[in-house]
Amino acid sequence: MSGINDFAFKMGTVNGTGSASANTLLMQAIFRMGIPVTGKNIFPSNIQGLPTWYEVRVSKDGHTARPSTVDLVVALNPATYAKDVATVAPGGYLVYDSTWPLDPDLVREGITILGIPFGKMCVETFEGDRDRTLLRNIVYVGSLAALLDIDMGVIEQMLTEKFGKKPKLLASNHTAIKLGYDYAKANFTCPLPFRLEKMDATGDSILIDGNTACALGALYAGATVGAWYPITPATALMEAFKSFCEKYRVDKATGLHNYAIIQAEDELSAAGIAIGAGWAGARAFTNTSGPGISLMQEFIGLAYYTDIPAVFIDVQRCGPATGMPTRTQQADLLTLAYASHGDTKHLLLFPANPKECFEMTVEAFDLADRYQTPVFVASDLDIGMNDWMVKRFQWDDSYKPDRGKVLDAAALEKVKKFSRYLDVDGDGIAARTLPGVGGKGAYFVRGSGHDKHGLYTEDSDAYQELVDRLKRKFEGAAEHVPAPEILHQAGSEVALVTIGGCDAAVREAADLLRAEGIHTDFMRIRGFPFSNEVRAFLGRHEHTFVIEQNRDAQLRSLIGIELGFARDQMIPILDYGGMPLSAQKVVDAVKTHLAGVPA
Repeated sequence: MSGINDFAFKMGTVNGTGSASANTLLMQAIFRMGIPVTGKNIFPSNIQGLPTWYEVRVSKDGHTARPSTVDLVVALNPATYAKDVATVAPGGYLVYDSTWPLDPDLVREGITILGIPFGKMCVETFEGDRDRTLLRNIVYVGSLAALLDIDMGVIEQMLTEKFGKKPKLLASNHTAIKLGYDYAKANFTCPLPFRLEKMDATGDSILIDGNTACALGALYAGATVGAWYPITPATALMEAFKSFCEKYRVDKATGLHNYAIIQAEDELSAAGIAIGAGWAGARAFTNTSGPGISLMQEFIGLAYYTDIPAVFIDVQRCGPATGMPTRTQQADLLTLAYASHGDTKHLLLFPANPKECFEMTVEAFDLADRYQTPVFVASDLDIGMNDWMVKRFQWDDSYKPDRGKVLDAAALEKVKKFSRYLDVDGDGIAARTLPGVGGKGAYFVRGSGHDKHGLYTEDSDAYQELVDRLKRKFEGAAEHVPAPEILHQAGSEVALVTIGGCDAAVREAADLLRAEGIHTDFMRIRGFPFSNEVRAFLGRHEHTFVIEQNRDAQLRSLIGIELGFARDQMIPILDYGGMPLSAQKVVDAVKTHLAGVPA
């Protein structure tokens, strides 16, 4: 059984019954008590009626991966009672709504079952079905406050902040909190053996989701054009960008909006809008998920072949086809790396948390301009839609966007004849001009065969010269994408290689393995193309595990294709069921392999 500030609990409810506000209240109250906390929302893709769970992990050591065990479950959806009972760790607790009797078949030895009549208390206290349904969630918050020793002063303050200007709502929420708190105090031993105790470990941190962080990064980077088509789990990103622009991109003197946000008729159009704006000189992006990337392929190839900057933020979900839109995965890696037909390769950035979503979105715009090419930020649903505790973002007022090789009117006048795709410096990057800046500049872009002067051609040598330049440009980016994060332990014969949102679970797994005498080196790849540091790390260990969230070991394949490292020398650990990765999954897989047991 876990102890003080080291446990996990979850609420099982029905989608559409208003539990999100209650769960957020719990998360933020714990955070304000100075205790590291992370929340995972497991929800269905329909609007209303199916099961939803919210998992909260409290970790005094700051671990943010999905918990491998749950110490307490609040079960409020009879349709999932059996599953909820089964997930409680031995010695743990189940709280259910005792307004209705619990099926004796669901009683399980080894756990403590606490019945609280949430429904009955709400019927007796509040009027109207809607209020009774919504406030039932607040009642369970009050019960958990007593059972887990959540500071009631913090909860009261948060309710006042939220409903202070709505006296009726404030009063009813205060009543609901007190109902649950008083019932638990009167009927059970409070707090439970695992509980909360104030800390001072969140002062330099914030709670934020990755979609909001990406939107803030786009604002910070100077993006003024956003084009999109609604898709789960990426929609909230553009909605956040819109809210930031409404606050910070409106001229105070004239009231004019210095931004354009366009909801296109489909994802292909959204890509075209972003690429067109990038060609015109704006910093532009589109956000989507796997199905949208599939539809954008032709335009992605156009931008690659014609050296146009654009940023694509892919919040990955389970595929193929519609797949499971509200589950997380990392199965777009190969699609992103080689998006579009023909020989194409793209720069990819892999954030591991919302802080890196902010930082890498900024970096994506700089790289897109510097290398005049599409750049992809590969986030995922777990990062994008869940609340993470991360260090505060660093906002540098002296930051200036890297616009790359752009000739202004004065520089263009000094050029005898401008050639759009002429590689003067040998780095594969040609200077560009913006439309309307001098008569010598480029005013036309061609997606068909063209030479280094931008003129139409079907000459084999001229074509090969151009696509070889694009390859040279791509390879030169290897040392400018984010460097891998590498951690060494003395005497390690085991390597753990991972990417993106797996980071927290794999780090925690490394600590757990070390406690059992298994020392590991760790590498999290943060960018593509792979740098020399990635190449140097591989092949130095007796056992190299590659941990990722897809069925086909796409990261392992990408390493094999690009670096020539034999795939059979990399042991895959794959978790692709749609849930965030847990550390225990990694620990078990490593130990099983080292013990010689077939996977």
